[in-house]
Amino acid sequence: MRLTTKGRYAVTAMLDLALHASQRPVSLADISRRQDISLSYLEQLFARLRRAMLVTSVRGPGGGYRLAVAPGQVSVARVIDAVDESVDVTRCQGMADCQAGHTCLTHHLWSELSDEIHGFLDGVSLADLIDRHEVRSIAARQRLTTDTIVIDTL
Repeated sequence: MRLTTKGRYAVTAMLDLALHASQRPVSLADISRRQDISLSYLEQLFARLRRAMLVTSVRGPGGGYRLAVAPGQVSVARVIDAVDESVDVTRCQGMADCQAGHTCLTHHLWSELSDEIHGFLDGVSLADLIDRHEVRSIAARQRLTTDTIVIDTL
């Protein structure tokens, strides 16, 4: 499967945003600290997510990002698609030229699997993930850990 770091980081960052955006706009620096993702990488991802109208930015002191739509309306597949990723498991990136310009024996099998994976991820929303006990537990641990680090550095 070809889901690269870009797709995984985009989903992680959007889930972090969804978990924390009810209080105030969320800064990319906060997401970076909690998720251990490079700030410059997050800036690139959020530019794409903003163009896809999944997030909005708030300028000024206390600014950051908010979800542009409700978490229940944002599927994992939509986030992955927004950052130009795919969940293609074929060797030919779906072009059907896998074997010296021709379709290989298993192309259709892998193509169908790719469609199934995309369909599965399209059926999972950020709200679904937020509702999971293990996600909330991990988010609570991350908040405690990063809050402690911030206090220790002051």
